[in-house]
Parts: sequence; structure tokens; C-alpha cells
Amino acid sequence: MSQSLSRALDLLDFVSRGVDSLDALAERAGVHKTTVLRLLQTLESHGFVTRDAAFRYHVGSAVFSLAQSALEGRDVRRVASPTLQALGASTGQTVHLATYESGTVTYIDKVESRQPLRMYSRVGLPAALHATAVGKVLLGGLDDAVLRRIADGIDYERFTDGTIGTADDLIAEVRLSVSRGWAQDHEEHETFMNCVGAPVFGADGKVAAAVSISVPNVVLPYADVLALLPVLHEATTTISAELGFTGSAPFIPPAPLRKDTHG
Repeated sequence: MSQSLSRALDLLDFVSRGVDSLDALAERAGVHKTTVLRLLQTLESHGFVTRDAAFRYHVGSAVFSLAQSALEGRDVRRVASPTLQALGASTGQTVHLATYESGTVTYIDKVESRQPLRMYSRVGLPAALHATAVGKVLLGGLDDAVLRRIADGIDYERFTDGTIGTADDLIAEVRLSVSRGWAQDHEEHETFMNCVGAPVFGADGKVAAAVSISVPNVVLPYADVLALLPVLHEATTTISAELGFTGSAPFIPPAPLRKDTHG
């Protein structure tokens, strides 16, 4: 850890404990006041500390926002875990839980499949917004202006021939996913893998997370992956209710496909 970062974190800790003047912070940190002032100005510019009219420092709103986001993410994972485990056990396939924060979709939980061929993913890694079912589900929780801004800023890396390549196409797919209550990754991120995802809603009625089921083609054909949607919807409905959601989530199952459908 760099010395400046270490000192800044120490100052934030001191402020949180009630050390609020420049002189007292410099004394506690054991460094010159000019150095402390420079670090406090950086922390203040990012909202981690604030200074009142008497030049006393206090914890800023960014700290509370960060803590709230962390708690919400942890709560979703804790609440969802038993249902995710049950979903993985009943289907035998890979199950993911993902959340959205500031333009990034991140896997926060995973239940491994019982299959020898598994999807490469790991808790803590980001998911491609334009090429994953969870990405499309979580983009569906944004308002139109934010969705457009995020979609326009994506680097549309071409993972397979089926990968969405433009902002307009992604927005259209996201809106379709919202209307039917589920999203898909039909060989869009990996040529051998199909995924379906559905939203989890919080007590405020907003999309809090996304759950997906991922299946290799050699295990189930595309039509049979779509046939897992009712049990996925049942799982997300359970998690949403446990988070305090009292509304009803849209769910329009797909029309039956022939078992030999490969896209």
C-alpha cells in the first residue's frame, strides 16, 4: 500500500472517531499539517470527509453511501443463498447471483454445477453487460436515460457470432427482457453455453439483483434451457419476497421450441 493511501485511510479513521481539527489530525497522524491538509482535500473532493464553518472535519456522505451499498449487496447474497443452493441442487446446473453498481455487473455468489464442463466465472468478477443474461436483467432496472448512457459507453467486444454489437440492439433486447420477465445469453458469451436470467426485486420495487442458470450445450439443448425458466422464476420470486417485495413480477414463458433448436 502506498504511503499516501495509508495516511489517507488513517485520517479517515481518525475523523470517524471524532478527531476533527487539522492540528489534532496532524498530531495523531504524526505528519506535517501541509501533508494532512493535502490528503484531507483529496478525501473531501471525493465526499469521504466534509468540513464545517468552524473548519472541523466530519465523515462525508460517500462513506455512508459506500457502507449502504456494501450492506445491501451482502444482504441480498445472505437472503438468496438458501434458494440459490436449492435451485442448483434441483437443476444440477451453474447458478449465479449478480448485482449492478455504477456501470458494472458483478457476480456476488455462485453455485457450481454437477457437470464436468463448467462455466468460467468467479465471485467478484464483472460480467459482460451486453453478452450475459444477468447483465441484460440488471440493465433492465435502469431508467431510459441511464440505460442509453451506459449502452452508448460499452465496448462491444465480439465474443461469438451471436454477441450483441450495438447500443440500439442491446437496448431493444433489454426492453424485451423487461417485458417478458427474463433475459437470455444464447451462445453470446461462449459458443458452448446458454444462460437464462431473471430479476430479484427489493422492498422498494426496484431490481436488486439477477439470478441466472447456465448450461453447456452438451448437457442440454437450448430448448431445454428455456424450459428451466419457470423454476428460475419461482426462485427469484421467493428471494424477492424474502427481501420484502410485495408486488408481482412479470413472467411470460417462451413458446415451446423444438428440442433440436440450436439458434
